[in-house]
Amino acid sequence: MDREIIQAAKEIAINVIQEAGLICKEKFDNVLELRSKDEFGDVVTEVDHMCEEIIIKQIQKTFPNHQIHSEEAGLIGMKDDWLWLIDPLDGTNNFAIGLPVFSISITLMYRREPVLGVVYEPLTERLFVSVIGEGTSCNHQRIQMKSSPNIFKGNIGWIQGHAVQNDPKAVKLRQHIDIRFKRMLRLWAPTVQWCMLAKGDIDGIIVYNSEGDDLYSGILMVKEAGGLVIDFEGNPFNGMKEEPYLIACHADHMEELLRTVREGLS
Repeated sequence: MDREIIQAAKEIAINVIQEAGLICKEKFDNVLELRSKDEFGDVVTEVDHMCEEIIIKQIQKTFPNHQIHSEEAGLIGMKDDWLWLIDPLDGTNNFAIGLPVFSISITLMYRREPVLGVVYEPLTERLFVSVIGEGTSCNHQRIQMKSSPNIFKGNIGWIQGHAVQNDPKAVKLRQHIDIRFKRMLRLWAPTVQWCMLAKGDIDGIIVYNSEGDDLYSGILMVKEAGGLVIDFEGNPFNGMKEEPYLIACHADHMEELLRTVREGLS
């Protein structure tokens, strides 16, 4: 793993994500083109494509041999140790209906492990950056996971894949979490939730089979902020997985959240 590559990638990602963010700010609440994307009701706007084009172009210019996978464009380039994951507008549905909860996510993977995550919330101008072994920052200030005196009085984020939206086990677990904790958050903008957890604004996240270009930047954010990410079996989560079932939280709450998930699934 080449630290010089990561550093150069960090500078490029920060610059281009803020450039894309300006487009989001200008177009917010003024979407001209909106079309259905899939059978699950997802939509795509011209903003998704405009941001994606800017980001991909800059990455290809600087790292022509790196492979890229982007939300709308799909897989670009030959297989390589370095893989960029791009979600040019995480929370498109929110954006399209004028709900100001969305972000842009750029992740650099090295041999299937996230080494750089950059997330930008254009409307609040919050810039989250995480580098493996170097921690997580928000607007250049180091952030750290927080422990709650009582996790069951806390706020828990829920992230679920479209394909399992009506899965009976998912419905049962979702209801159990909703009742068990003070509040369950479903923002439909996963990277926003991951950054909230890393910053200490919420107390945990449960992921029910939701893999995508927005997942791994968030995982790195939380890990580098001192948090844990485990699967439903209690094992540390590493690498990439097509169907992730995950719990993310402060180490102090791992057993309580794991026990709650198992209760909800039983």
